[in-house]
Amino acid sequence: MSTTALTSAGKRIESLLDEGSFVELGGSVIARSTDFNMTAKKQPADGVITGYGTIDGALVYIYSQDASVLGGTMGEMHAKKISGIYSMAMKMGAPVIGFIDCAGLRLQEATDALNAFGALYLDQVNASGVIPQITAVFGSCGGGMALVPALTDFTFMETKGKLFVNAPNTLDGNRADQCDTSSAKFQCEEAGSVDFSGTEEEIMDKIRELISLIPENFEDNMSYSETADDLNRLTEGIENGAKDASYVLTQLSDNFSFFEIKPDYAKEMVCGFIRLNGQTVGAVANRSAIYDEKGDEAEKFETVLTAQGCEKAAGFVRFCDAFDIPVLTLTAATGFKTCKCQEKRVAKAAASLTKTLADATVAKVNVIVGDTYGTPYVIMNSKAIGADLTFAWPHVAIGMMDATAAAKIIYADEIKASQDAVALIGKKAEEYKALQSSADSAARRGYVDAIIDPAETRKNLIAAFEMLFTKREEKPAKKHSAIL
Repeated sequence: MSTTALTSAGKRIESLLDEGSFVELGGSVIARSTDFNMTAKKQPADGVITGYGTIDGALVYIYSQDASVLGGTMGEMHAKKISGIYSMAMKMGAPVIGFIDCAGLRLQEATDALNAFGALYLDQVNASGVIPQITAVFGSCGGGMALVPALTDFTFMETKGKLFVNAPNTLDGNRADQCDTSSAKFQCEEAGSVDFSGTEEEIMDKIRELISLIPENFEDNMSYSETADDLNRLTEGIENGAKDASYVLTQLSDNFSFFEIKPDYAKEMVCGFIRLNGQTVGAVANRSAIYDEKGDEAEKFETVLTAQGCEKAAGFVRFCDAFDIPVLTLTAATGFKTCKCQEKRVAKAAASLTKTLADATVAKVNVIVGDTYGTPYVIMNSKAIGADLTFAWPHVAIGMMDATAAAKIIYADEIKASQDAVALIGKKAEEYKALQSSADSAARRGYVDAIIDPAETRKNLIAAFEMLFTKREEKPAKKHSAIL
């Protein structure tokens, strides 16, 4: 009987792939170590099922760890089987999907296991940017194994799974019952290491959807589909929901479909995939509210950039650029988060986002959907750092700072001498906005290509990305950037 029919590891593969498509490779492999009487122990497939199959007809390579074999530990041959899958996936240009349920390195194999583990890391690094890599944590993933999902492009985690480098109880002053740093909740909301958590069934559905959206490799972009949605569909009233970028992106996308990445982490920055005329587009957007099903504001955020949000966006844009997926940004940021914790890392994170967007050679379109000021405006894919096209909704303010604050500084002496300071401030603020802080003033200077009706945003974006489809851009020759 096939290994896949006996274990949960095999059943996970069968539940993900197209029915009957899985072909197992290396099913007879066992550990070659003879120490500690290893050869006498039952070790089917050395604790990991490897092979290939299809998802909606698309080729994928897959491995699934079996926690019922030798305690779910990774030995030399276990790691080599996974490396073998990577080697084949690189040759064929197909994604690798890994299901993790592992108790760590196999102590009985010591340096052999360590060396094979390191070789797997190398395979993952070499595959980065060549083929998509996806992992899902269903059981334990601790110690050095935690680097495996961290080296992939997308990580999913079952609600009851455990992901950690150091176990919660080994952290100074911490206990798992106080703060379970290995939990899916912590990894999703605090660490930002996991893109989505849920039940096993929900994770399988999400992976299938993700595979349908992304290319098979960096050269063969098959992430297109036919759409029956009207290319000229208007998005009436979309500006009324502009605070919640996930709502806006859903309205813009073909068939109102938005696949959000890391929805529970740095919620003020939205990242995910939409389709426009069947083409996959990576979206990055500022958010200041989340609406519930009734349309009420369930959560509110400042209109600011945070270190976590910038890092989240930079990582997502890097993936899009590596796999030739065009990038759309929706900009509505007025400053940076101000607190001591943010001050430690926000400049570096903002620099990383700036570098990533500036370096990206894919088609880049920016839509300014809310007031945006200062450096956040610049680094959110402005024309200054390389946006191909910039649109703005009519009502937005674009400038150095809020017009009222600017007026108070510029006309400080007049305001101080005025008998009606409030009226004067209002008058001067309106004058300043018209001259320096409006969509019109930015358009007159060429920083905005077109001021568009919010209802026509979808059709303008479809036309823009269609025009940019054959974009080619060469960056200065160098080994690589030194900016992280």
